[in-house]
Amino acid sequence: MHTRAPASHSPAAPATAARRASRPVALLLAATLALLGALSWTVAGPAQRADAAACAPAWSAGSVYVGGAVVSHGGQNWKAGWWTQGETPGSTGQWGVWRTEGACGGGTGPVDPDPSGFVVSQAQFNQMFPNRNAFYTYQGLVDALSAYPAFATTGGDQVAKREAAAFLANINHETGGLVYVKEINTANYPHYCDATQPYGCPAGQSAYYGKGPIQLSWNYNYKAAGDALGIDLLNNPYLVEQNSAIAWKTALWYWNTQSGPGTMTGHQAIVNGAGFGETIRSINGSLECNGGNPAQVQSRINAFQRFTQILGTTTGANLSC
Repeated sequence: MHTRAPASHSPAAPATAARRASRPVALLLAATLALLGALSWTVAGPAQRADAAACAPAWSAGSVYVGGAVVSHGGQNWKAGWWTQGETPGSTGQWGVWRTEGACGGGTGPVDPDPSGFVVSQAQFNQMFPNRNAFYTYQGLVDALSAYPAFATTGGDQVAKREAAAFLANINHETGGLVYVKEINTANYPHYCDATQPYGCPAGQSAYYGKGPIQLSWNYNYKAAGDALGIDLLNNPYLVEQNSAIAWKTALWYWNTQSGPGTMTGHQAIVNGAGFGETIRSINGSLECNGGNPAQVQSRINAFQRFTQILGTTTGANLSC
């Protein structure tokens, strides 16, 4: 694994764009709950469950609809949300998509039943990373999204999916397909401790080796990421290899706020149209770009092309750096 370059500027404040209404927090914070027993909505999706007793008796009693968002598909309106079976609102239940018109059992639609609202579904995530380490959970990524709400939600659906593909393609390269949680043979690597920093290396000189999806390295990067995220990573750098959501947050921190050796962040490179090649520059700069290591660049590009196909979007221009 490569050594993470120093942060080129102070971490930016988290973006202020509104979080997608369909993400879990929005569902859990929905102001009203509606008992579905009287509504007779039809469930679309893998489970084919409805609240009407004639369709699904096991789900007819005590079922609650928690929040949700109206989505349009095929000229019809659909609602998405959580089923619970008489439990506390927001507790784990059956995720489903309900059609707001039509008789019980009528109609289905290819509406993604994933509750996250993220442009990458869990099935697509699994397809991208079939051999990933169990540490890198899809839920961990979803839980981390609230830290940077503008990520993969900016510029329309095509650009949002392109950004997600670009981010995950670079992560794929950094971790060998989400296999490695930390650097290999860390004992043989130099200490990533800049002792000239006023805060030093309180966790020990050997504690700041690369960890997580972006392989966060160096004490000053742990300090900057932790300050931005409200997590004391300077004193607790091992959280990045122990907590999936925190690991994903550090990767999103770098992607959304750090330009590294480049001139812009990965987020800016995609949403502003600079292209995937510029995201490579922001991560590894001259170590790979401008002929530094064309094989590594091509590896990233290959993953990006594969992921954009999975997500059903285009790569845009300027693939290489």
